[in-house]
Amino acid sequence: MATSIQLPSDAVPFNIFALTSMPPNDKYRGAVVEDLQLPPAFCLPSTESVSRAMESAYDRDFSHIPVLNRDRRPLGYVDVAALKEKWEAGTASPNDSISKYMTKFNRSASQHYTLITPLTSLAELAEFLRDNIFALVTDQGRNFVLAVATSQDLDNFVTRRGR
Repeated sequence: MATSIQLPSDAVPFNIFALTSMPPNDKYRGAVVEDLQLPPAFCLPSTESVSRAMESAYDRDFSHIPVLNRDRRPLGYVDVAALKEKWEAGTASPNDSISKYMTKFNRSASQHYTLITPLTSLAELAEFLRDNIFALVTDQGRNFVLAVATSQDLDNFVTRRGR
């Protein structure tokens, strides 16, 4: 036997699907970083030589390479174009450690850290990439760098998926 529930006359209809629906202008259609199908991150230890970093960057066609400490935690990144300029100008020796030329991540208490994981929405990633040239995709505990995402990756995703 079914029972009916009488709603008050001033009750507002509730649509459970309204809570889970995405904004109509979400060009990523609710996709997450994992949907980008990024290749595994290529990172270098801070002790790696400049010559090895340059060789690796050009072999893989990377413009930025994350630099990790001995515990595999991100310290910063190498801007390959800037390093190439220093190499060609003779201010970077092939045997120097890349830590000498890397851009360090700001890890101060006043600097907000944005966690980007495989389950981060692409809309949130796009917001992050407005002010940053790339994003390190890490596990939830920030123990491992899984991938590197760029605005170009987002553009490619939208093109592949169609709008």
